Parts: sequence; C-alpha cells; structure tokens
Amino acid sequence: MTISVTSGADAPKQTLIFSYGTLKQGFSNHKLMQDLISKNDAVFVGNYITDRRLPLVRGPYGVPFLLNLPGASRHRVRGELYSVSDAGLQRLDVLEGITLGHYERLPIAVRPEGSDAVVEAEAYYAHRNFAEDMWRRSGYEGFEAFSDEVAKGYVRRDLRPKDRSFREQITLFCSSS
Repeated sequence: MTISVTSGADAPKQTLIFSYGTLKQGFSNHKLMQDLISKNDAVFVGNYITDRRLPLVRGPYGVPFLLNLPGASRHRVRGELYSVSDAGLQRLDVLEGITLGHYERLPIAVRPEGSDAVVEAEAYYAHRNFAEDMWRRSGYEGFEAFSDEVAKGYVRRDLRPKDRSFREQITLFCSSS
C-alpha cells in the first residue's frame, strides 16, 4: 500500500512494508532498516501479524521465505511493519533480489498484534517460480515467526559460497529431498 505522509501534489510517497525475516530488529539485515530510518527513508510502525495463514519457511542457508500460498499453513506470520520512502524501497528491492527472481513484492493484509483492524501493505514473497517447490521441500511445515531459534541455521550473504548464484542455490535446495 502506498500512502502520502503529507498533503499536496509534491507529497512524498510511502509504502507500508511487512518484514518477517532478517530485516526485523535483532537480525542481520536490520542494519539496512536502521540506515533507512536514520535517513528518514523508513519509520517503524509496529509489530504486526498476517491476516491470512501463510507459510514461512527456511530456504538455502536458512534464508526465510514467505510463500504466497494463502491457507496452506496453520500459522499467521508475525513481523514488523515499516513505512518506507521510494528511495528506501529501491534499496530493499535490491537486497531482496527482485530483479534476480529471489523475491517479489506483493500486497499483503496485516493487522496490529491484538487488533482486528486490517492494514494493506506489501511484503517480499518467495518468487512464484519456486514457492510451491519450496513448500514441498519444507515438508509442508512452516513457522509462525523468524525467531532466534528459527534463525540458528542462517548464513549471512558474505559467508555463503560464491561458486553459484543464490537463484541456483534455491533451485538446488528445492530439488533436493
């Protein structure tokens, strides 16, 4: 969802982004969110949960992926909501590998924890080309949240092998048993 934070034709556009993984507070990529916040390109809105049940799984290197398979999981996913500027959104899109086919940014309905008020936002879902395979590879089991426990197998990008692209690693992960 895109919103205006000030009135008028020149008002900067803000997009609400639901973060469920390594961009959350306390995880390795949150430094990007902190940088965006320090440059007024993002604002923390609060802790939110998905309105629909969606699978949250770990892919290669323990990387979290939200799968756009509504109703497939028994969990509503917990995360954080941020209001992000267009400049901040560009930086998030690069991190999430939008042009490389890792993730795709799509609408999502979320609500504040403890409330029934639904907010339309966007989230980075696993790319549709491998979402079903990743769900199968995960044994049709997901997580309610990317927590410290779930993150235990996560390997930071700079520590991953460089002999294959991440997209190739996703393909290998999904094809293994």
